[in-house]
Amino acid sequence: MHKTSAWPLALIYVALIVFASLFPFSGWRAQGVAPWAFLLTPLPPPYWTRFDVFTNLLGYAPLGFVLALALLRTGVRTRWAFALATLAGALLSLGMEFLQIYLPQRVASNLDWLLNALGTLAGALAAVLLERWGALARWSDLRARWFVPDARGALVLLALWPAALLFPAAVPFGLGQVLERLDAALVEALDGTPFLDWLPQLDEESLDPLSPGGEMLCVALGLLIPCLLGYGVIRTAGRRALFAAGALLAGLAATALSAALSWGPVHAWDWLSLPVRASLVLVLLAATVLLPMGRRACLALLLLALAWHLSVLNQAPTSAYFSHTLQLWEQGRFIRFYGLGQWLGWLWPYATLLYALLRLSRRDDVR
Repeated sequence: MHKTSAWPLALIYVALIVFASLFPFSGWRAQGVAPWAFLLTPLPPPYWTRFDVFTNLLGYAPLGFVLALALLRTGVRTRWAFALATLAGALLSLGMEFLQIYLPQRVASNLDWLLNALGTLAGALAAVLLERWGALARWSDLRARWFVPDARGALVLLALWPAALLFPAAVPFGLGQVLERLDAALVEALDGTPFLDWLPQLDEESLDPLSPGGEMLCVALGLLIPCLLGYGVIRTAGRRALFAAGALLAGLAATALSAALSWGPVHAWDWLSLPVRASLVLVLLAATVLLPMGRRACLALLLLALAWHLSVLNQAPTSAYFSHTLQLWEQGRFIRFYGLGQWLGWLWPYATLLYALLRLSRRDDVR
C-alpha cells in the first residue's frame, strides 16, 4: 500500500462525523417510529434552511475526496474508487440518520441524507478529476521535494489545524484548554461516589485570568506550534519560510471565519487586539530565526512550546462572555459542528505532543 495521508484523514473525518451527527449522545430512547420512516416523508421537509443545505453538502464533500484519494493511492481503479467512496459516504450518512431517530434532540431527514450523499459524490468526483488531470501526481512530486519520506503524521495534523481553529477558543489560537470542562465532567461522573472527595477542588478562585502578556504568550505559542511541526518534516529553510507564511495566513483566516460564524461577519476581526497583534510580530520573528534549525531540534522545541502553551492556557479560566459563545454553538444552528470542532480543538495539541514524542524516539530518521 502506498503511504498516504489520505487514509488517516479519512478515518479521522469519519470519527468526527459520528461525533457531529450523534451529539449530545444522551437521551437515547425508542420514540415509536421505525428507523426508516424518515425515508418516506415528502420532500422538502417542513423545516429547513439554506444553512442546513450548505452544511450538509459541504460537510461530506471532504469525506468523499479523502476516501476516493485514499483508494486511488492504494491502487484501486478510478471508477471503483469513485463508486466505493460515494457509496461509503452515503451509507455512513444513512446510518447516522437511522441512529438520530433514537435521539430526541436530533431530527432524521431524508433531505439531509440526500445532501450528504451528493456532497460525498462531489468530493469523490473532485478527487477523480484531479487524478485524471495529473494534479495528484504533481502533489506527490511536490511532497517528495519538500518533505521527508515519513511526514504523513505531521501532514495529517497540519491539515486538521485550521479546522480545529473553527471552534471558538477563549484565547485566539488557544487550542487544548480542557481543564475546566474535564473537571466538570469528572465531578458529574463521580457524583454520589466516595471518589469525588479525591478530586482536587477547582474553582474560579484557583484560576488566574490571563494578563495581556500571558495572552500574548499563548497566542504566540499557538501560532508557533504548527510552524515548528512543519519545520520538523520540511527539508530546506526556503521552503520552511514559504510554509510558515502559508500556515500563519491559514490560521488567521480560520480564526476570522470562526469569529464571523459566532458573532457575524462585521465582527470577523474583532479578536485582533493589541496583545494578539504583538504576538503576530513575535511569531514572525521567531519563525524567521528558527528557519535554519535542524529537524530534531525543531521537534524538541515543539515539545517545549506545547508544554508551555498548555500549562499557561489551562491555568486560566474562561470568561462568561466566552461561555455565552459556546452556548450559541452547542444549542444553536452550529450543533452539527459542535462535536466535530470541539474535539478537534481539544485534542489537536495533545495528538501533536504524542506525535513529536514518537518522532523524537526514532533517532534514525530525524536529524
